[in-house]
Amino acid sequence: MDILSQSEIIYLVLIMIATAIPAGFAAGLFGIGGGLVTVPILFYIFSFSGIETAYVMHLAVGTSFGIIIPTSTVSVLTHHQHKAVDFNIVKGFGFFVATGVILGTIFAASLETKPLILFFTIIVYVLAFYLLFLKEKETNIEIKIGLFSKAISGIVSGFISAPMGIGGAVMNVPILKFFGYPINKAIGSAAAIGFIIALFGAGGFLISGSYLEADLPLSIGFLNIPAFLVFFPITAFMARLGAKASHKVDKMRMTKYFGLFLIVIGTRFLYEYFKI
Repeated sequence: MDILSQSEIIYLVLIMIATAIPAGFAAGLFGIGGGLVTVPILFYIFSFSGIETAYVMHLAVGTSFGIIIPTSTVSVLTHHQHKAVDFNIVKGFGFFVATGVILGTIFAASLETKPLILFFTIIVYVLAFYLLFLKEKETNIEIKIGLFSKAISGIVSGFISAPMGIGGAVMNVPILKFFGYPINKAIGSAAAIGFIIALFGAGGFLISGSYLEADLPLSIGFLNIPAFLVFFPITAFMARLGAKASHKVDKMRMTKYFGLFLIVIGTRFLYEYFKI
């Protein structure tokens, strides 16, 4: 790793702060963990800092999960104040989501940065087009989710979220809406499911980084301590504001904007894939 100058360190810290504000707000607004915002920025910061190329994406994802834990906690508590969290479905999904995260973490640890970037890019594009063409139903159908549906949805959600460093809400919100949840409760419940994903994801990347003896500077496993300390107070604060705002805004319009944002993120990572 190259030794950074004082001006370069200040530059990176300012980027983290500027990123943490919209990431935290989006986390509360959409029930996401904020990983879709923080992972690309962390990837850039760690690359700029001279982190070993083979582990840049792993460190970005692992650190993102660490940041999501306090962020999603604040988001869930705020949504719960608006009676928008169904803890029964969270408990029903919990075991299957955790299983998917563990499998996804093992899968991610076996990949190098380039295929992990390609995996991230493909998933982001799929989610972007889904959100852009998502139709809001006029009325909510009866909520009924069987054990098999919970198992498949939970494992797939956890497995895909693990290599991406996200809380899984971009998948879980549409899943919960499909099964009849109103948008507010789908967002709040997805945020709670995201906490489980982040908890197991952070633990998995911390352990896998130590197992692989990555020995990255100022990090424990694949969790970078300085980035975590800069991000989490800001994202946690902004998540509360975003969660409050989510109960006042036109969420379908915001969903379309978020879909466009994902296309920008996907395109950026596609560029990184071909550049490496």
